[in-house]
Amino acid sequence: MIPFGILFDGEIPPYRESSGQCSYTKISVCYVHQSARPPVEDTRDLKEIILDIHRMNVLPTTSLSFQNLFVMGFSSAKKNSTGCFSSLFGNLRKAKTLEQKNTVPERLPAYEECITTKALEHFDVKADTEIEKIIYDTIDNASSELREISLELHRNPELGMHEYHSHDLLTDFLERKGFKVTRHAYGMETAFTAEFTNGPGRRVGLCSEYDGLKGLGQGCGHNLIAISGVGAAMAIKAALESGRVKGKVILYGTPAEEITVGKVIMCNLDVFKKNVDVCMMIHPSPGDTVYHRMLAVDHVNVEFFGKPSHAAAAPWNGINALDAIAQTWNNISMLRQQILPTDRIHGIITDGGKAANIIPDYASATFFVRSLKISQLDELKPRVEKCFEAAAIATGCKVKFSWKDVGVTKDVLVNSVMGDRYTKYMESYGISYIPKSEQEQMSGGSTDAGNISYQVPLVHPGFGIHTTAVNHTHEFTAAAKTEIAHEDTLRATKAMSMTLIDILQSQDMLDAAVAEFKKNTA
Repeated sequence: MIPFGILFDGEIPPYRESSGQCSYTKISVCYVHQSARPPVEDTRDLKEIILDIHRMNVLPTTSLSFQNLFVMGFSSAKKNSTGCFSSLFGNLRKAKTLEQKNTVPERLPAYEECITTKALEHFDVKADTEIEKIIYDTIDNASSELREISLELHRNPELGMHEYHSHDLLTDFLERKGFKVTRHAYGMETAFTAEFTNGPGRRVGLCSEYDGLKGLGQGCGHNLIAISGVGAAMAIKAALESGRVKGKVILYGTPAEEITVGKVIMCNLDVFKKNVDVCMMIHPSPGDTVYHRMLAVDHVNVEFFGKPSHAAAAPWNGINALDAIAQTWNNISMLRQQILPTDRIHGIITDGGKAANIIPDYASATFFVRSLKISQLDELKPRVEKCFEAAAIATGCKVKFSWKDVGVTKDVLVNSVMGDRYTKYMESYGISYIPKSEQEQMSGGSTDAGNISYQVPLVHPGFGIHTTAVNHTHEFTAAAKTEIAHEDTLRATKAMSMTLIDILQSQDMLDAAVAEFKKNTA
């Protein structure tokens, strides 16, 4: 047995029982396991060869149309064999593509390795072209409706857990488009789900966000995230309705991302773990990335209780709660020198007293504490608490602090099986990326999508919207409503849709994504 691969350029039709024949347009290249040996002809009946190809189930359709490297084992043939691939292999031996034989690795990678490493560059998996057309046409045809929704969300930003208009706008639209919609889902007034299925199969999830920022409106572009989820759900639904693929799509309307609450609540209920096999969403940003690091974060509210007194007549009788806040600020500032460069601690004073001539008997602040990994955050939080406690001791105040009641927001575990596939689609549209190793050095924000990534395989790419402004600025708010940002969103929505379509079509791809997920969460 000599394992080798065949790269078919064209369509591999099903075996026709009546004629016992099929045709191939071209064989482009042959990779040989041991480059010193020539390809070996197959003497088996053509029917068995075709059945073997279809059994591989990389793209389980009746008629496969793609360019893909199949790793197969064919038995040795007699010297004068005239098997059905005889003339093809004869021509192939003369082809220039065999000049690549000196660069063939010692072994051909397994499927899982192929789609999770640079071996992916050896081949191009191309989905059913009819499905691809359905996906692209559906998104393009919905462009004006999606644009209208995006601008309406941009004109009427709402804070987390108060996105009432956004909730109604999106659910009404999705219901008109034929989805089974659940409003006010999972105990949250502004959460929802919209789902469609055509029967048993793999299950893919999407997320839409729609909350705004106080004072900035849609300063993080959630109006674009909202329509990306809606557009992808519509496209995948159309593919399911065509009958060319089986399974289910669920769009989750996730409120309050800016305070990292909505998805945390859903994950506390195991919503994603119970209902989908993978999940995906995209996020606007100044540039295109897939493997940037999103930090684990928790919020803490701290309160100090002192004793009031006249600030001029008898300050010695008071216990200054604002001094405790000031001391906390200094403690945290000094702590920063001894924490990891990827850690972040930042906050605001929420109450600093009532009048300048009264020693404040009450003061409070809110801090966000972030780390690269949830395990590092668990180690950092007690050190921050000691900063509060030390300030209370130094000033004579009493202290009370509480972390976010729904639980911590975890870091994002990027699934490279899905991430690499999304990247290839975006690159096919003309988008370029810096090397993965450099992307992984980029860190900063946080998202409650991180909690999903600890329940099912997830990828959370950023897509550029033709601006140099960073998120959470007035400039980014303005960029999020431009026509070109809309076009950028539709392009990334197509790549996201095709990535999830590949999951629906390929059990092998899902298995590889799940295997990586289990390894990362072990």
